[in-house]
Amino acid sequence: MMDWDQLLLPYKQAVDELKVKLKGLRGQYEKCGLTPPIEFVTGRVKPITSIMDKARRKNIDFMTIEQELQDLAAIRIMVPFVDDILRVVQLLKDRNDFEIVEEQDYILHSKKSGYRSYHMVILYPVQTVNGEKKVFAEIQIRTLAMNFWATIEHSLNYKHKGKFPNEMKERLQKVAEAVYCLDEEMSKIRKEICEAQIVFSNKITDE
Repeated sequence: MMDWDQLLLPYKQAVDELKVKLKGLRGQYEKCGLTPPIEFVTGRVKPITSIMDKARRKNIDFMTIEQELQDLAAIRIMVPFVDDILRVVQLLKDRNDFEIVEEQDYILHSKKSGYRSYHMVILYPVQTVNGEKKVFAEIQIRTLAMNFWATIEHSLNYKHKGKFPNEMKERLQKVAEAVYCLDEEMSKIRKEICEAQIVFSNKITDE
């Protein structure tokens, strides 16, 4: 019998630690009076039912789950603008507290569905009572607009079990392109947006 609680404990620790570190990075920018490239950070450990379903679909032996499923722990970083994605990617590459083992750029090369995001798989060292254990974690970096689309698409995918009607596929692809155009347009007026946010923040502080 698989002891899931024991197996997933290091992954929960990895998620908790990475969230604190990345949120701290955002805080450092704010303390320096700089606009942070990170809007907010979320994280999760994959639910046991999802792990079992994915293992069965991919014909993965439960004894090798930790080696073959690299998204048991996942961190999602939301950024304000498209060009912030590569800024965050570089910030992660400059760190020495984990090792990047894989990258997938779905921003420049979106999936057929229209999905856009930047994915990294890292090896993160967790300190346990039995010593150090390196666990895989997936980091997804995307804009708020991309995240909205991905969340809706994920819900629909769950409902239709991955078998979308053709009309829905086409509509989702069109919406994905509209979302990307929105991100591009917002990037063009980035300076004005950032200045407005600073003014707004100062007003709240004064009140």
